[in-house]
Amino acid sequence: MATKKQKLLDRLKNKYKLVILNDETFEEKASFTLNRLNVFILGSVLLVIWIGIVTSILIFTPLKEYIPGYADVSLRRDISEMSLKVDSLQDFIDANNKYIENINNVINGTVGTKDTINKNSKPTLKDTTFRIGSKPEEDSLLRLMIEDQNQYGFAIKESNVKPSGIAGYAFFTPVKGIITQGYNPRKGHYGIDIAATKGLPIKVALEGSVVFAGWTSDAGYVVVIQHSNDLVSMYKHCSVVLKKVGNFVRSGEPIAIVGDTGEFSTGPHLHFELWFKGNAVNPIDYINF
Repeated sequence: MATKKQKLLDRLKNKYKLVILNDETFEEKASFTLNRLNVFILGSVLLVIWIGIVTSILIFTPLKEYIPGYADVSLRRDISEMSLKVDSLQDFIDANNKYIENINNVINGTVGTKDTINKNSKPTLKDTTFRIGSKPEEDSLLRLMIEDQNQYGFAIKESNVKPSGIAGYAFFTPVKGIITQGYNPRKGHYGIDIAATKGLPIKVALEGSVVFAGWTSDAGYVVVIQHSNDLVSMYKHCSVVLKKVGNFVRSGEPIAIVGDTGEFSTGPHLHFELWFKGNAVNPIDYINF
């Protein structure tokens, strides 16, 4: 057994000469004296060095993220935070869409309701639609439903009492003209109609933010402004809208142009409404037209 091991060791130590020759002239260019043991040791060292280089690259560079199944801890945390933010944004968008839907219902004068209202649950805006002020019974249902929706609703109350919360505001006259139809909530007319020359600018009555600016079939182009202290103003039958949703406007700033749009329009005029804490109020009580 010792003899075989000695022979194997001798074979590993046998020297060989590696000669590099010119293929045409057979001139010797270089030569190396090697043995099998040296070649094995050199190959092992190179292999260890290569493994060390590859391991270092994978540990200390972003290339490790391309390894299947690997996930950075910070990346997981970022994904979790973004997921929570997306959920919060979706809730905010849903609430905002519900708010805009309610404003559209008030603008168009249509509200959906169920035939019966469950006292233990809030009614939803669907199933049947009707025109505000068309029937006393349906109007009563509308009041009950919207008063229950305090977060979004505009409760319609016919009252001659002037709210004191806005009495001190200095309102700007939206447009100069002749009042052709006054405030009459019993007939479903929750604002005033001001006949004016087509093309005149409509100015915002008080500073605030635009929460709706678009087209409705009944009122044409409409702009709705949310002011402070739960005050909302509406401008209907415009020919052109000059602002977008989200814009902040100063008192007296032009927001639209007088027009004759919408199915309910009978000529160039502005239909102007004021809503305070969900209640329609008479604009003539606060603004000099």
